[in-house]
Amino acid sequence: MLVGQRLREMRERAGLSQRQLATQSCSAAYISRVESGNRIPSMAVLQELGARLGVSAQWLATGTSGDTEQSELRDAEIALRLDDTAEATRLFSRIRDETQDARLRSHALGALAELALRAGQPRQAVELAEDALQASTQEPHERPELAQTMARAHAALGQLPPAIAILTLCRERLQDDVLQYVRFSTLLGAALTDAGNFAEAESVIAGALARGRDIADPYARARLYWSQSRVMVESGRSEDAEEYAQKTLDTLRATEDEYAVGLILQTLAHISTDLGRAAEALELLSEAWPKIAAAASPLEVAQFRIEEARALAAVGEDVQAAQLAMQVTTDLGEAHPTDAGRAYLLLGETFVKVGDEERAREVLELAVELLEDRPPSRYLVKAYRQLAGLYRDGGEPDKALELLERAIGVQDTAGRPLA
Repeated sequence: MLVGQRLREMRERAGLSQRQLATQSCSAAYISRVESGNRIPSMAVLQELGARLGVSAQWLATGTSGDTEQSELRDAEIALRLDDTAEATRLFSRIRDETQDARLRSHALGALAELALRAGQPRQAVELAEDALQASTQEPHERPELAQTMARAHAALGQLPPAIAILTLCRERLQDDVLQYVRFSTLLGAALTDAGNFAEAESVIAGALARGRDIADPYARARLYWSQSRVMVESGRSEDAEEYAQKTLDTLRATEDEYAVGLILQTLAHISTDLGRAAEALELLSEAWPKIAAAASPLEVAQFRIEEARALAAVGEDVQAAQLAMQVTTDLGEAHPTDAGRAYLLLGETFVKVGDEERAREVLELAVELLEDRPPSRYLVKAYRQLAGLYRDGGEPDKALELLERAIGVQDTAGRPLA
């Protein structure tokens, strides 16, 4: 591998454009010529670029290094790529604890933050990501991969304002890089959707669609279609969402990325259940699970099980649906309140179907308690309505009316009906 190829590999791994990597003494145009093999940089230039990328000038120049820390870093990166999370965690932890190089320590902390998020530990991921930024004295937009990890971890904890702030900053600062602009627009659209800001989410996604209309990268296009589909689903427009979800699937099939294909199959299953096609949803989930299982985080497994339980309940498999929903509530704990609330809602609906009104009321009240602390959602509206029906049938019309009024209030806040 030539020096230009090594430079490009490390730059892309860091999530930086040529313009972002450039310095006063090394322009983006010069970096482009080095990567294309048309220039041979001096060691001084390589030292400057290597310091920004967390590798040695010797490694950029020759592909080898006597630096034990750099060797460990490469081993840790390889383990991370191969999903050997235990080995990656061990190596990155050792680098973090032993290195005297602030940039190297920051890189290790960022990788550990990603690993913590994968392991279903978003609170630890936030702390590690903040430590990584402090160690490097960089801003989130200068570390796009780390910024994404931070935002996703905040969102997993239900802390949407800081997630939205990070993604908004990155979208603004990286707007000259079309790929990064599209990437952070789709992430911001998803966070705004979770926050119940559907109109703003659609505006952000529409802007990204306009800028990314001719973009060649299939993942960027897939993210755009998926984001549009998701905001439509969460705002109660499942029929419109299906078209964009299918576009996402068609785009991703061309990449042969089985994991990504599995996730969008799960989205299509969710839509199919919404549209009264639960048997079709189960077929889609059956196809999706082998593609997701090996790499799914604990949260993603729980979200998959919720979709499976929804579809099973819709085809009358109430006992199996209830068992899955109960397991999900145990697995999620307190870290993911929206998904836990959805699981309790599903469990309550299942108890209603089998006539166990006492248990139904108990778990629906838990669902309401969790979801009321979250942004407006169709799940909260549904929980209010289900619980109101139980109070009405139990001879407590005043309580039922109060819950229905709260359901209307949630929809007023969202600015549209949430079916």
